[in-house]
Amino acid sequence: MQSSSDPSAGFIGSSPVCLVYSPLPASNFQRIKTGCCLLTVFGTFLQALDFKCSPGTCDVAVVGAGIVGLATARELILRHPSLNFILLEKEKELAAHQSGHNSGVIHSGIYYTPGSLKARLCVRGATLAYEYCEKKGLPYKRCGKLIVAVEQEEIPRLKALYERGMQNNVRDLSIIDGKEIREREPYCRGIMALDSPYTGIVDWRMVALRYGEDFEEAGGKVVTESEVDDISMVKESSAGSTEGMKYPIAVKDKKGNEIWCRYVLTCGGLYSDRLSQISGCSREPRIVPFRGDYLVLKPEKHYLVKGNIYPVPDPRFPFLGVHFTPRMDGSVWLGPNAVLAFKREGYKVYDFNARDFADALSFRGLQKLVMRNITYGIGEMYRGVFIGAQVKILQKYIPELSLSDVLRGPAGVRAQALDRDGNLVDDFVFDGGVGDVGSRVLHVRNAPSPAATSSLAIAEMVADEVESRFSL
Repeated sequence: MQSSSDPSAGFIGSSPVCLVYSPLPASNFQRIKTGCCLLTVFGTFLQALDFKCSPGTCDVAVVGAGIVGLATARELILRHPSLNFILLEKEKELAAHQSGHNSGVIHSGIYYTPGSLKARLCVRGATLAYEYCEKKGLPYKRCGKLIVAVEQEEIPRLKALYERGMQNNVRDLSIIDGKEIREREPYCRGIMALDSPYTGIVDWRMVALRYGEDFEEAGGKVVTESEVDDISMVKESSAGSTEGMKYPIAVKDKKGNEIWCRYVLTCGGLYSDRLSQISGCSREPRIVPFRGDYLVLKPEKHYLVKGNIYPVPDPRFPFLGVHFTPRMDGSVWLGPNAVLAFKREGYKVYDFNARDFADALSFRGLQKLVMRNITYGIGEMYRGVFIGAQVKILQKYIPELSLSDVLRGPAGVRAQALDRDGNLVDDFVFDGGVGDVGSRVLHVRNAPSPAATSSLAIAEMVADEVESRFSL
């Protein structure tokens, strides 16, 4: 006889069954047997109903199982093994969106404003990421990065980047000339470059999934296919129960399932503004989705690229520009461009969601951003349709590259936070609210690149804030 302790597997297996010999006539025996079966089924129904109606409880509910949510949940449970943590994810799998649709670069911290969270957390995060991969046996490559100047006018900006990197304590930075560029990248042409040998590559989704394994091994519970649509005060509890006071926050999903908890941490990525809104906190900064389309170098041309090759960023435009990125699987990605996505998880050109589209277009901040960058935006859209235009830009760095050497590749969607004046929110943003609910919630509001590189450092900082704010 088998029994199951898993409520989702049913309840009959947990009920004791006795085998009794009876001399009753077969017809009477059958009636009794049928009655017993009906009672058993009815009892099972009541048990199931009670299970459905009784919400689960935990000390902290973490909403969103991307790389930041997973890293932070892991950090919290390792610090507080006696507390109960539940991680809620709306997809069937973990790390399904930004964490699994990115360039796979371990950034060293060059680009970011000195003293900013991005600068501090990226530099520390890179060190922690390499240490974690070594400890867990996860594959990575420290293949380096060149930021290449191909025009004289780019040299002052390149030197300014070097100074910024030095202020950020980026490891092993140096400026090299054209001859040294060719020694590192034989097919790359440039007049000067910033060499960052500490930059690497890794499969960030693999890393994120390992964070999830750590969390579960430490006793955390992961619930998938649970799309949270309400965070509010517990309205009532059963007679004589004090759980409504001990666990005052109710986190509900679209299926009607409910978790009661003491505190909530949201790491919603593309939906971070909406999660903030449903908890009674501010919706700003708003999230606008930008899709990035990659090209892929044909296998017979992989020899053209050894490490990461990036352009000198143009301060007039909001993104870094197209680049060459080797991958852990041996492929080489080229790109991406950056165009407005018509769906928050719209990885294809024709993906469309009416609510997401209306949200974006009606937001005054996006309207201002578009008007300031209309020429740039049109150019990005054009290069997304006509890949020859994209290849022409890439040829500035590797002249031997031709249109016949590339294929259309995958796409990613970046959650970009915007303020109402149309400014890209450049730094990581973490905030909460006030009142009964808001004071018990902490939101990770803006965590674009280099959030994957910074994930373990972000986790440390957010865990510190959770401990301080909620007195864990």
